[in-house]
Parts: sequence; C-alpha cells; structure tokens
Amino acid sequence: MPFLAKLLRSKITIWVLLVLPAIWALKPLFAPEPSDADPLKSTLLHLGLIACIVLVAVLSFTPLRVLWPKWGVAQALNRHRRLVGVGAFAYALLHFTAHLLHVYDGGFGTFWKEIQKPFQLIGLGALVILFVLTITSLHAAIRWMGGKAWKNLHRLAYVAAALAAWHQADARKIFPLQVVWIFGPLAVLQIARVWKQRVTSSPPRGTTPTQTS
Repeated sequence: MPFLAKLLRSKITIWVLLVLPAIWALKPLFAPEPSDADPLKSTLLHLGLIACIVLVAVLSFTPLRVLWPKWGVAQALNRHRRLVGVGAFAYALLHFTAHLLHVYDGGFGTFWKEIQKPFQLIGLGALVILFVLTITSLHAAIRWMGGKAWKNLHRLAYVAAALAAWHQADARKIFPLQVVWIFGPLAVLQIARVWKQRVTSSPPRGTTPTQTS
C-alpha cells in the first residue's frame, strides 16, 4: 500500500488534520497581529472558512471513490467520513459560538437584529442540518432508522453545503470568488460521479432490456 494511503487510514492522522486548522483559527485571540483591530471577528471568520472546507472535503470522499475505485487514498479517506463530518459540525458550531459572543457584546438588541438577517438564518439552517446529521451518525441510529432512511437523511449534507456556500457569499465575509474555489471542485466531482454512475448502469448500445411476462 502506498505510504500516503497507509497514513490516511490512521484515525490519528485524521484527528491531527482536523485539529491543526483550529490553531490558525484561534491564533488571533491569543496572539493578535498589531493591525488586527477585532481578533474575535477574525477568529469567527477563520472558523467559518474551515467549516466550509471540511464539509466540502467529506462530501468529496464518495465521488473520489466512485471515480477512482482502486485508488488507495480514496479508499482510506472513506473510512473516516463520519469523523470528518462531525469535524465539520464542530467547526460550524465554534463559528456560530464566536459569532454569538461577537454580536452579543453589543447587547441583546444588536444580537436579535443580527440573527434575523437572511444570511444568518441561512447559516443557522446549515448548522441545524449538520447537528441532526451528527447526532444520527452513530451505529445505533442506523439500526433504529434503517439503512435506507438513514442514507436519505444524510443526503441533506448536500443541502447544508449549498446553504453554507450561500451564507458565505451573501455575508461577504470572504470574496465571493473564494466561495467558488471552495465549493466549485465539489460540484465538478458530483457531476462527474453522476455521469459515471449513469454510464456504467446504462445497457450497452444495440441491446434492449429483457422483457418478462
């Protein structure tokens, strides 16, 4: 097995890759730059950006496996879909918490006014979906719901990704082109995945489906 694929099979590696970005995100709070007038705002923006990247990453695992089924890296990454998915929720929750602290500093009136903005409600919708997917990620939830219902529920992760992209673009916290760079590759992978699955499931040309009476 290639070294990278073997490395990515380890949960320790995935944990390290999930935790390291938090150091960058929280740095403004503990070691702010002289030019950074609002360290808490910088932290909440960093946490939101990381949450989007981690969410896109976990949603890319399945398309990568479908497109390159024999690729060891894709196989290794798919072992950790639940863990990375929970990581996406954790960063989204930290982002929301930092936002609450930042906005509530102006008083309850400011908080209530901010939370009613459309982009805030969209982001909150994405967070709620990720929360539901996180609490149903246990094996017990699969047994209770049944595999098909569980799988259909977890397809809402794509809705969460769409809402997160909308939230980031509408909030103008990052230049909209960055939203394209983050979510664009996922869209390309999903289109390629659907195309490959349709091609492989279609009957060969010149044949007709078998009829039964």
